[in-house]
Amino acid sequence: MPTIESGIPGFDKLTVSKSSIGGIPERSTTLVYGPPKTGKSIFCNQFAYHGLLNGEACIYLTLDQGLKQMKSNMMDFEWYIQSYIQNQTIYIIDGISQLSGAKLENTNNIKSSSVGNPADIMVKVGIGSRFVYKKSENFRSILDSLNTMLAFNPDQMVIRVINAYLRRISEAGGTGLIAYTESAADPETEKKLLSLFDNTIRLDGDSISIETHNQENLIDKFESTYTITDKGIVINRKTPS
Repeated sequence: MPTIESGIPGFDKLTVSKSSIGGIPERSTTLVYGPPKTGKSIFCNQFAYHGLLNGEACIYLTLDQGLKQMKSNMMDFEWYIQSYIQNQTIYIIDGISQLSGAKLENTNNIKSSSVGNPADIMVKVGIGSRFVYKKSENFRSILDSLNTMLAFNPDQMVIRVINAYLRRISEAGGTGLIAYTESAADPETEKKLLSLFDNTIRLDGDSISIETHNQENLIDKFESTYTITDKGIVINRKTPS
């Protein structure tokens, strides 16, 4: 199974299997979830930045924090994205600043939207996916996070929007990660959300649990521990089975 480098030290070695050389399956969708403050956004940002470093474009939906805060949080780990904004290899949809009254100048690759208007977000995702595809056929996509969308919209609407979003990203050739805080939705909605993704990565603050669908449509499972360092997430030695 074709994969792309995650950019997470230790992750690619951990996920080697009979059907995969390790990494994130190419053109797949992955839900990164778990309790609050366990490194979900860090994982997604690390994945996005690694792609940018290696010439892969990225479409990024920031729904929990505005563009300014997003850039600041990434700078804490020495992930500097301003040059990629300037050369337009990253396309950012800011879905939260508008709600706080903050002004955001729309450019070719920075767009303002509202997390309470999923239809507008999807229009911009369509435009953005075409934009980044022209930069690189294999691009990365981040949505951080589902929680805010669930807070502003009915659960069933969010399910439909995310399903459409995932299809659009996959059809355009993207590899997508979405962050979600566990139990933000009711159990039935959460179960439906989990079923939409090709892969899941659960972070609990100490352990990482990974489930990926292989070419035989079976599930490969991996587990280890991880540490959040000043350079991002590092996967520790594989946990004995």
